[in-house]
Amino acid sequence: MPTPDTHAGEVKFVVLTGASRGIGHATVKRFSDEGWHIITCSRDPVPDACQRDPNWTGHITVDLAQPREQDRFIAEAQEMMGDAPLHALVNNAGVSPKTPYKERLGCLNGDMDAWTDVFELNLFAPLRLSRGFASALHRGKGCVVNITSVAGHAVHPFAGSAYSVSKAALSALTREMAAEFGGLGVRVNAIAPGEIATDMLSPETDVLIPRIPMQRLGDPEEVAAVIFFLCSSQSAYVSGTEVFVTGAQHIY
Repeated sequence: MPTPDTHAGEVKFVVLTGASRGIGHATVKRFSDEGWHIITCSRDPVPDACQRDPNWTGHITVDLAQPREQDRFIAEAQEMMGDAPLHALVNNAGVSPKTPYKERLGCLNGDMDAWTDVFELNLFAPLRLSRGFASALHRGKGCVVNITSVAGHAVHPFAGSAYSVSKAALSALTREMAAEFGGLGVRVNAIAPGEIATDMLSPETDVLIPRIPMQRLGDPEEVAAVIFFLCSSQSAYVSGTEVFVTGAQHIY
């Protein structure tokens, strides 16, 4: 039986990056549960859960930190879809490097080349993918969801400076894209997660819980639910916004 957001006989496609774990994996499951067809990518091979998912169209093993690999991903994903419209692009892949001693990479320490690597994946990959899929998104009157971070809005004790600045830039890019892609009938929004229980968290994250008004970490499924809402017809007039999924952590 079709879900409320799916017309009978219509196939909806979502392309999602960084799909092998955490928020990405939870988002794949949410879209699959809603009957969407899913194309994923990550640096890892095809996750077992994807292979068992009847709505999984394909997984592309790719390093989106490399511009040529970004172009390859766009080409291979479009080949999988053929002439079908694209209804959603979720730019979830990201990196937050640490020093060899697991210290926060700030402005005064660490290799400057690391900043370039972080920006290539966290900022330029979402831009290049959004441009590359623009025609397919136009055909689907689709949407783009960029995954930013609470760290892009205030100094974070564990997230490095390059990560935080790249996510702040992605917030600004979301605004600019919403203005330009709107003429194509494509909506662009962002989600800024806070402390979500994924492998990306530092072991010391528990010390931040007293600073979260809801007094707990978030679940990946809670972020996935908001991503799906922004890609659904229920948010048809929502564009150019950034939704904080932080348990109110961002208000301090």
